[in-house]
Amino acid sequence: CLSVVLLLSVVCLGVSSQQITDGRLFSIAVGRVQHLHLLAQRLFSDFESSLQTEEQRQLNKIFLQDFCNSDYIISPIDKHETQRSSVLKLLSISYRLVESWEFPSRSLSGGSAPRIQISPKLSELKTGILLLIKANQDGADLFPDSSALQLAPYGNYYQSLGADESLRRTYELLACFKKDMHKVETYLTVAKCRLSPEANCTL
Repeated sequence: CLSVVLLLSVVCLGVSSQQITDGRLFSIAVGRVQHLHLLAQRLFSDFESSLQTEEQRQLNKIFLQDFCNSDYIISPIDKHETQRSSVLKLLSISYRLVESWEFPSRSLSGGSAPRIQISPKLSELKTGILLLIKANQDGADLFPDSSALQLAPYGNYYQSLGADESLRRTYELLACFKKDMHKVETYLTVAKCRLSPEANCTL
């Protein structure tokens, strides 16, 4: 894939941040996360359609009371804060969100073709965001408080569960993945928009 070759060549050749075309890398990153968000929506919709109406209602009610693992990653609370956040902050949060799915995404890697695409696309996206962070950090620490960030696995999802609990964990995992990919898509889109001063970055 041309976009992957571009990202890897930048890393391998050690191109300076001044030589990196931010617009091109941002476009690739936004395209990647848009695809992942669509995959997440498709997987979640397919799973929901396999449930009975009452099961959907109960699972949705339970999920609204729970937290996603990634909720421990501090991020803008609304669109106004998102728009006020710096490009570096939006990139750093996006990186952490993508990184938080590297391990849990393996649970989505079996079965249908869309699931198989998730892990490699997350890795490609993480590489691209890291390049953008390095190009925009201007000597700042990459993640000054990263040592305090310790994300645990998603509950007991990886243990042997009863049918009802397994159903709930699957629902939770897919719903959280969809939610987080939407966040990353929003943050990267706003950050990319900042490259065009004349653009309207209103969410």
